[in-house]
Amino acid sequence: MNTFNQIIRGILFFVLALFGMAMALIFMISTALAIGILYIVARIKGRPFGVRAYWAERGQPRPGKNVFNNKDISDIEMREIP
Repeated sequence: MNTFNQIIRGILFFVLALFGMAMALIFMISTALAIGILYIVARIKGRPFGVRAYWAERGQPRPGKNVFNNKDISDIEMREIP
């Protein structure tokens, strides 16, 4: 009976391992497709595709994006703590 249980556990482990590898393969394929689509869209729009270009674009401050002018904030509520 002990040998039978070990065989069942081994088969279950093998099936779960195959299922996990299949899920990892699907994840890798979907990631490759997503990166390929992003690359094609970047080429069509004429923008460079890569990490360095992304961080260079994100690091530059954009004018007009600051909705609040920090110098004009005057709504302050003060309370005295007894």
